[in-house]
Amino acid sequence: MKEDTPSGSFVPVSDSKSILKSELLSLLKTYNCYHEGRSFQLRCREEEGALIIEGLLNIAWGLRRPIRLQMQDDWEPTHLPSALWLPALPSCPLKEPPQQDCEITAQKPSAQALHQATGSRDNSGNPEEDEEVSQLMRTKSDASCMIQRRPKRHAPGEAQRIRWHRFSINGHFYNHKTSVFTPAYGSVTNVRVNSTMTTLQVLTLLLNKFRVEDGPEEFALYVVHESGERTKLKDCEYPLISRILHGPCEKIVKLFLMEADLAEEVPHDVAQYIKFEMPVLDSFVEKLKEEEEREIIKLTMKFQALRLTMLERLAQLVEAK
Repeated sequence: MKEDTPSGSFVPVSDSKSILKSELLSLLKTYNCYHEGRSFQLRCREEEGALIIEGLLNIAWGLRRPIRLQMQDDWEPTHLPSALWLPALPSCPLKEPPQQDCEITAQKPSAQALHQATGSRDNSGNPEEDEEVSQLMRTKSDASCMIQRRPKRHAPGEAQRIRWHRFSINGHFYNHKTSVFTPAYGSVTNVRVNSTMTTLQVLTLLLNKFRVEDGPEEFALYVVHESGERTKLKDCEYPLISRILHGPCEKIVKLFLMEADLAEEVPHDVAQYIKFEMPVLDSFVEKLKEEEEREIIKLTMKFQALRLTMLERLAQLVEAK
């Protein structure tokens, strides 16, 4: 970490705000001390006099609506010849009668077997198919309720057949029936970013990581405090810099991914009342109403006095004429 930077240089926080480089380096040192021995420590370097910080950024899922994952990975070809997706596997038995899914034989597949294999890829197999757990945590949805997961070991040939009915998304396997789901609220993922990446760029990176079909303009990043205060990061702000400025402890402040049209900002004045019980809040409302009524009476008396004064003055002017 470079400590001999000029004290007068600044690092942009957004288009309209900036921070002293020395102050940011001090906060970065505190941040790295908090994450000592972990992979969340940040590194910094200078390019052409500009300070660049890079590392992992934790983002929590705070979505209310389900998201849709892309069904095809960019790493995989869209169309494969039958000889490639029906390899010869002698370990698979040939004497068993055909089931819902296709059987794998060592011979060249016939047209009927090819038709059955194609149909089995379009339709889901047994409930035991989704034995691998995705790193993207999910909540129960209408689609996921259709599948009851039961841990079960499969023979090598059966495991290969099951893999055909999955879609590999950058190393994460998703069943095509559960490609639409809502991530578990508060579950955390991370992306590797740097201090020059704006909010929109970080959103795009996160959505591309999990192959989400929805565009980044449909989401927003919010800084959520433990008190309930919620502030939206503007498109021109830098999330990694914002994370450093708010400190390393995620029990106090977290970055949440939320829908742009559903989430709302919660100012500090409102957040301080969120954790109160309803009876306490009702008493606050009653006191505010009483104070409002007193202010109304006071203003009414004031304007009545002014009105009388004006009428007296008008009467004096009429008599003078």
